[in-house]
Amino acid sequence: MREQLKFIVEQLNKEPFKKSFNLITFDCLEPMQLQQILNDVLAEIDPKQSMDLREELPEQTVKRMCALLGMMKYRPPGNFSDVSAFRQGLVTGSKPVVHPILHWLLQRVPELKKRAYLARYLVKLEVPAEFLQDDVINDTNHQYEELVEGFKTYHKECEQLRTSGFSTAEIRKDIGAMEEEKDQLIKRVERLKKRVESVSNHQRMLDQARQLRVENEREDSLTHQKLEQKNQLFQTEQRLQRSQQQLKDLQQAAADANPESLMKRLEEEIKINSYMVSEKLPKELERMRVSVQYLQKVASEPAMGQADLQELEDKIKEVDSQINQLIEKRMMRNDPMDDKLTLFRQQASIIIRRKESKAEELQEAREELAAAERELRQRGSQAQVSEGEEVVRGDELKRLVVKLRSKGTVFKKKRQEIAEMKAEYGVLQRTEEILKQRHETVQQKLQTMEAEKGISGYSNTQEELERVSAIKSELDEKKGRTLDDMSEMVKKLNSMIVEKKSALAPIIKELRSLRQRCQINQEYEEKKVQYESCAVGLESNRSKLEQEVKALREETAQEENQYHYINSMSEINETQLQRAAEEMKAYVSSDPLERKKTIREAYMKNISEQELLGKKLREKQKMVRESHSANMEQMKLWRDLEQLMECKRQCFIRAQSQASIGQVIQEGGEDRLVL
Repeated sequence: MREQLKFIVEQLNKEPFKKSFNLITFDCLEPMQLQQILNDVLAEIDPKQSMDLREELPEQTVKRMCALLGMMKYRPPGNFSDVSAFRQGLVTGSKPVVHPILHWLLQRVPELKKRAYLARYLVKLEVPAEFLQDDVINDTNHQYEELVEGFKTYHKECEQLRTSGFSTAEIRKDIGAMEEEKDQLIKRVERLKKRVESVSNHQRMLDQARQLRVENEREDSLTHQKLEQKNQLFQTEQRLQRSQQQLKDLQQAAADANPESLMKRLEEEIKINSYMVSEKLPKELERMRVSVQYLQKVASEPAMGQADLQELEDKIKEVDSQINQLIEKRMMRNDPMDDKLTLFRQQASIIIRRKESKAEELQEAREELAAAERELRQRGSQAQVSEGEEVVRGDELKRLVVKLRSKGTVFKKKRQEIAEMKAEYGVLQRTEEILKQRHETVQQKLQTMEAEKGISGYSNTQEELERVSAIKSELDEKKGRTLDDMSEMVKKLNSMIVEKKSALAPIIKELRSLRQRCQINQEYEEKKVQYESCAVGLESNRSKLEQEVKALREETAQEENQYHYINSMSEINETQLQRAAEEMKAYVSSDPLERKKTIREAYMKNISEQELLGKKLREKQKMVRESHSANMEQMKLWRDLEQLMECKRQCFIRAQSQASIGQVIQEGGEDRLVL
């Protein structure tokens, strides 16, 4: 459980979550905060899950999380096999439910991202059978299934292209460069065709060039086959050497083995196995049974409170004091006979402990040997499946390493030379292009001058004649040289063979005598094998000690972390106990001022004040409810009165306006009468 929490905290502190948790702060999180962290991890896997849980109902949250976890094929632990209990744990944010989910998700985030992305397109919609009776819906469903299958094929092709190591930018760049080269080659071929068409027997020369190219390709294939056969021969020689070495080792082992040593070895193995079966394994089984019974007893008991823990601590102290008293009584007796027996008992216990430790080391060594043999068999089978050859060992591996290093240095030098040659080739290619452009301009000027003089085509014919004559002279010279060279070569080879035979005759005689003397190499090989076996043993011991040191350092770091955690928790508990003791002291005190300072009194005072306030508010609410209907009627009367007054005001304004209009009309009539 501790390792699980440590892994969760490490992953949450990394990208992309960037939390700042430690084991204590993460373990002290509230259920709502724990649910929000789980939702953030799910949102990292599927962006659709990104939301604030305070804005969503718990039932909807649990339904959404369960659907996503089911789609990712998450299986709850064995103690949460019931679905209802698992859902209830998610609703309440229970640590035994949420922690395993976080551990499982953070272990495989890239895989789950891919699965969530694929599920968006591959989870099929379940259409009821009665709806499929409609032709339109049935056709749409078929199109949907075809699109899903097409997505599967396209996704597989995309993954294959991603894993193949090709880049689209590089491919496009290569295609553009190849197209440019193609255009250049087409132009060059057209120019060469124009030049060749004017030459006589150009078709026969083209056939000869084609045959030459075919023979060159055949020569390349034959050299490749020769290299492959050389490699196969080298591999078979290596296998032969390995088999000879194995035969030699087996012969040595058979020569060293005699009946007495074999019987002695068998007796030792029988003693060790009998001790393991009769003493060690039954003790371990009994110890495991006792621990299982103890754990079952602890699990069956109800949850213990602070009082129960205090009672157990008191009992432990009493038993410790009784044990100390018994030890003191025994020391007071100080029987000399018992002192002699205690010495022997101590020696016997030391021998038993050593025996048990050696038995444990033997068992661990056997387990490690079995694991190493299994791993060796697996590696050998993998190598045979992948390459069809056996694994190289011992001297061959060292020779191969030395050969690879030498070849690596040669490869680096050659690569540097190739880079320099490529740079020089680029410069030469550029100069060639510049010279070609100048040549074309000169040719154009020459053709214009020939056209002006009326002798167009003269330079081309002159060049062709010179080239044909040069080719003919070269062929004649080559024929003569080849015949002379062949005759001289035969003479030289015969003379060299005779000279070598005569020079090698005395050396061969000396070699025969030296072979008899140089049988010391066998002893050298035997000593070399012994040295290598001893070196391998020392190396294995060194690696084992390094692993033990590493494991002890890790264990020390874990113990230090646990020590600091327990110290911090003990300090927190001490402060809480101190506050509780001060509270109890102030509460039990006879001084009323001290009693008023207690948290209990403060809370009781706040409770009484809130109760009085609630009582007043309830009375006020009661008065408001009682006077509500009367107040509503009064409000209605006031509204009616307001409407009546507004109506009177409107009537008064209207009457006043009508009176003013009548007065104006009356004044106008009087004016007419006067006129």
